[in-house]
Amino acid sequence: MAERNIADTKAWLRTARVISEALPYMRRYAGKSFVIKYGGHAMGNAELARLFARDIVLLKQVGINPIVVHGGGPQIGQMLDRLAVQSEFVDGLRVTDAQTVEIVEMVLAGSINKQIVTAINEAGGTAIGISGKDGQLIQAVKLRRTKRDPDSNIEKILDLGFVGEPKAIDPHILAGLEHSGMIPVIAPIGVGANGETYNINADTAAGAIAAAVGASRLLLLTDVVGVLGADKEVIADIDVADVARLKSDGIITGGMITNSGPWPPIA
Repeated sequence: MAERNIADTKAWLRTARVISEALPYMRRYAGKSFVIKYGGHAMGNAELARLFARDIVLLKQVGINPIVVHGGGPQIGQMLDRLAVQSEFVDGLRVTDAQTVEIVEMVLAGSINKQIVTAINEAGGTAIGISGKDGQLIQAVKLRRTKRDPDSNIEKILDLGFVGEPKAIDPHILAGLEHSGMIPVIAPIGVGANGETYNINADTAAGAIAAAVGASRLLLLTDVVGVLGADKEVIADIDVADVARLKSDGIITGGMITNSGPWPPIA
């Protein structure tokens, strides 16, 4: 029991120190919204998941409005393997047919979403899990991508199936949750004009939501250290012009292409 009390005391002292150091930051952003994208790989460690939930609750307690948008690529991949469903990626996006999109929705809006909600609630918050289909929060359209054939130099349209991109975000749903003191945890699933289900890249969904609610900060949490240059060192700052060059040089590839924008303006 004594060891437990000592451990609890040390934890409270660490928290107090962090709060005192962050106090100016908290005052600056009190009443503002932060959109936090929680990456699929970053969710794999139970202790990190617990610390993430605790930090989200702390943001809420100091007057900041956190909105969590989560991914789940690795977990989706594991479920597809279990069900022996083949899938492939094009420029970092999972080609999603009718069978795959059902599994994507089951994993994202089901098990992953509720795990994050449970963790935040256990940390002392009041989280509610939703997907972009709930209340038509994320209205989506089919994502169109083109690819140039290196041999013929002919550009062709790629059919990624039920992969979508946000067309409109309804901020009133999130405002209602904020006024109720709840922390929204959003699965990046969108709904089409005819009720179709679309799989949306979590970074893209987080960016669109951040713009729609006028977020002061968009934070992308992942286990990837950053964009690595030719020297394998992290490139600390990249502007819009750099993105096009790094893509053509083959430095920004795969999933980084998806996450490199264009990003909507953040307040």
